[in-house]
Amino acid sequence: MDQIFGQIERIVFHNQENGFTVARLKQPRRQELTTIVGNLPGVQEGENIRCIGTWKNNPSYGLQLDIQEYHIEAPNDVDGIKKYLESGMVKGIGPIYAERIVKKFGAETLDIIDQHPEKLLRVAGIGKKRLETIKTLWNEQKSVREVMIFLQKYGVSSTYAHKIFKNYGKETIERVKENPYLLAQNIVGIGFKKADTIAKKMGYPNEATTRIDSGIEYVLSELSAAGHVCYPLESFLNVAQQTLQVDEMLIQERIDHLIKEEILYIEDDHLFSKNLYLCEKGIADEVYRLANHPCRLRSVDVDKAVTWAQEQLRIELAENQKEAIRKSIEEKLHIITGGPGTGKSTITKAILRITQMLTSRIILAAPTGRAAKRMAEITGRDASTIHSLLQYDFKRGSFQRNRENPIDGDLFIIDEASMIDTQLMYHLLKAIPSSARVVFVGDIYQLPSVGPGNVLKDMIESDSITVTMLKEIFRQAAGSKIITNAHKILNGEFPDIENDYNSDFFFIHTPEPEEALDQILKLIGERLPKQYGFNPFEDIQVLAPMKRGVIGIENLNHVLQKNLNPQKNYLSYGGSRFALGDKVMQIRNNYNKEVFNGDIGRIKMIDREEHELIISFDGKEVVYAFRDLDEIVLAYATSIHKYQGSECPCVIIPVHTTHFIMLHRNLLYTGVTRGKKVCVLVGTPKALNIAISNDDVKNRYTGLKQRLERNT
Repeated sequence: MDQIFGQIERIVFHNQENGFTVARLKQPRRQELTTIVGNLPGVQEGENIRCIGTWKNNPSYGLQLDIQEYHIEAPNDVDGIKKYLESGMVKGIGPIYAERIVKKFGAETLDIIDQHPEKLLRVAGIGKKRLETIKTLWNEQKSVREVMIFLQKYGVSSTYAHKIFKNYGKETIERVKENPYLLAQNIVGIGFKKADTIAKKMGYPNEATTRIDSGIEYVLSELSAAGHVCYPLESFLNVAQQTLQVDEMLIQERIDHLIKEEILYIEDDHLFSKNLYLCEKGIADEVYRLANHPCRLRSVDVDKAVTWAQEQLRIELAENQKEAIRKSIEEKLHIITGGPGTGKSTITKAILRITQMLTSRIILAAPTGRAAKRMAEITGRDASTIHSLLQYDFKRGSFQRNRENPIDGDLFIIDEASMIDTQLMYHLLKAIPSSARVVFVGDIYQLPSVGPGNVLKDMIESDSITVTMLKEIFRQAAGSKIITNAHKILNGEFPDIENDYNSDFFFIHTPEPEEALDQILKLIGERLPKQYGFNPFEDIQVLAPMKRGVIGIENLNHVLQKNLNPQKNYLSYGGSRFALGDKVMQIRNNYNKEVFNGDIGRIKMIDREEHELIISFDGKEVVYAFRDLDEIVLAYATSIHKYQGSECPCVIIPVHTTHFIMLHRNLLYTGVTRGKKVCVLVGTPKALNIAISNDDVKNRYTGLKQRLERNT
């Protein structure tokens, strides 16, 4: 082992995920810079570092020290201090303020910031507000550094060290030592496996009860991420045993204990987490409450009302459309389901026109912002997201609207109801007053909700709520190949892929993935904007079945970003690069920011001084600290599941045999129906046939159907 000392002149490369860093070191009395490589979480340009490692000769980059141990020291000369502050380690001090502060205080700068920060008020541009930010972040940075060095021993990256510190504060090291498995529960991105690796390095045995308990909760959470509300106990034991690698009897003992403590629940030999058990049980109870309470709205002559609505809207309704309207103004709860072109929007407008004569207290809502916006455009009335309707309380960490504080409404029409998962449906139902009427509108043939459950389908199959199934495609919709082909796909028939320039549906045959990628780039960059006037950012969305591969989501985003938004100045974070103007997607619900999983926006500003960027979501500007960017991904291409509930003037869907694992009928159907004006499939007829033939919809384990049946 060799030891060297010097100042970090430049960080050439840093991986946020694992802390791997390549840096150039300025050693005393040496003109040439030395290359050092290794896991160096949180190091900054300008810092002094004492390294112990092994010299290696890299064929491409020459001699470099592979670091095994290191110790960081604050810089002690003016140039080093300036570089250190310029690196962006403290929000509020970027290149401009770094230069001003160092010019004012010279070699004493770091001591001033650390011991006498009030003196910074003498620097031009630094007021009390900026000073408080600098003080807070400076102290946090010192603590985070300690946490980073501690966690580095256990293979935790600097990105996660920041998140862990944000959650536990100054107690971080103590809390992690006490029970590393808490990280899996409290820190987004650290699952059981990472926590287990840390615990094992700390000496935790495989049979530790904290390990088995955490493993059980982890397996349940993974199953819920796959859509299951519960899971058969016997199958669960098999999955948990494979994960934990301990005797099945030990797992069963801990399950019994957790059931006794009411942390887990078991019913009909299916295991539930507490949250999902209570939510599913709550849905059944709320449906019973709403169905069995008198309606506040007065009765009307239904047939006369339907005839009047036809006259008002100047339309001729089909018989099953009339039936949907009748049931929606007679029953307390009703479900209207059908594919595109079957008249769901027309029915909604007729229900509204009739009910407007009875009350002004009508609530329209949908699961996503885009779905709510589309609902408002169709009806000419305000519509909101379910989340905003329920009004999240940040202090209590729950929705303000509930059984004790219901939403003021007589009629609730909930669109895109197939997207609503178990938890959201429970919170929505308990916030609806007992006297209200509720109409759910959705397409059960689309993909089920991203979250756990299959709520709309379970409601329909339980026969606890009246249902209108719409199957007839109406004349105005029958002229659209998007709609006719969507229904062919749904029925297991091969779509019409003969290209007609007057059509809204096109198929481009590309045998090789590389050729498909080239076609997608030409479509977005040239053909579609030229032919239809589409904006590549706002009017075109690529929907891909898989993440990996040449035409997978990750590579498509990389290539499309490079082609549509070429920039020299990127912000790198967690292996991703973001630039001004990029199209991005929120991938987790964030109630504090009021942005939700699947929301798409554009980056409007990047502020390297304040360590913030601003993203505009449909005109609403939201501020993100750099450390929160793990909630954001590029969205030039996204999954069909993530885009469910949204529509775009034009969608492009790669359909290739390299995606065969993910090719399912309802996936393709959902993707095609996202296109409002144009849908382009790029791929092979063979892949298209695989998708259409594969109707094996993955079963989701839920107990809702049975609960609803028991309540009726």
